[in-house]
Amino acid sequence: MASIKRRPDGQWRARYRDDAGKEHARHFTRKVDGQKWLDEVTASVVTGQYVDPSAGRVTFSGYYAQWSVRQVWVPGTERAMSLAARSVTFADLPLGRVRRSHVEQWVKGMTAAGLAPGTVKTRVTNVRSVLRAAVRDRLIASDPSEGVTLPRERRRAAAMVLPTVGQVAAVLAAVDDCYRALVALAAFAGLRLGEAAAVQVGDIDFLRRQLAVARQVQRAGGKRTEVRAPKYASERAVYLADALVTMLAWHVERFRPGTDLARWMFQTATGQPPHQNTIGHAWRKACRRAGVNGVTFHDLRHFFASGLVADGCDVVTVQRALGHAKATTTLNTYAHLWPTAEDRTRNAAAGLMAAVLSSAAADQVRTGHGVQPS
Repeated sequence: MASIKRRPDGQWRARYRDDAGKEHARHFTRKVDGQKWLDEVTASVVTGQYVDPSAGRVTFSGYYAQWSVRQVWVPGTERAMSLAARSVTFADLPLGRVRRSHVEQWVKGMTAAGLAPGTVKTRVTNVRSVLRAAVRDRLIASDPSEGVTLPRERRRAAAMVLPTVGQVAAVLAAVDDCYRALVALAAFAGLRLGEAAAVQVGDIDFLRRQLAVARQVQRAGGKRTEVRAPKYASERAVYLADALVTMLAWHVERFRPGTDLARWMFQTATGQPPHQNTIGHAWRKACRRAGVNGVTFHDLRHFFASGLVADGCDVVTVQRALGHAKATTTLNTYAHLWPTAEDRTRNAAAGLMAAVLSSAAADQVRTGHGVQPS
């Protein structure tokens, strides 16, 4: 219900009631301005974009506190979201007053502080999910982070470090015996650090030569760890090379003998699987011994993926081996490793040409054409 009437003082009073029955009114010098305002409100109601003018008074931090408790998150996601929400420079600003300029200033500050472009992108993405939730809750009409320019990330092909065969061999030889099988699981089975640390002896089917990725170890603050399900869609069966099966069997016999299938393949003095920092220390020590620089433990996963691609595995095969939720994730990460159209065209043409020339040569020998008399 909307109306516009002239007041005794000459002002025009435009008013309407929202779906909740609450009345909203504004005063205008000209009737045409009041009518325009009512028309805009009516249009927003019809299109489903209406927002109560008073709804945006809740601050960003206040809304996040209310919204976050309703979300179904794993602990890692909860920590990442809370970190992003605490980092914004407009936490105490009412949502209705947050402008694109505020988001841009926040992004600029993170960049100036030296945060990596990927970190900035992750934080903005997390905060954007909060702002978009506020739009859906009809607290604000639009997302102020929409269209904000982010620092440019390096192309994956340029940023990715692919260890050489020699580097992997050198580190594998230099790492402490108790962690050699763990390094091998990353290099030759593509397991993430947390997945490799969480392997139990019963996860390995030595007869079928496969390993079930069923859990991961994650940092839980300080030196504490927690064991939980792998990343979304990462539960999978990994098919193992014979040499890797032999290495895992040697590790069990040497370091983890027993009959309990639930015993950890890699266990610390506390009886728990190793912490990320423990593995990181062992990795860096091995790299120093081997004289290998600039290679991280996670780069072993890239090494494994590159080997699959080089051997002709298709995108879906690589996706399943690495435990990616979507094939697009695999392509976005490793597309540069697959042969290009130009490579395939040249190889196909070379194959055709070799077949024709081979056939022509054989025909010449058979018919005697082109054979010079002795």
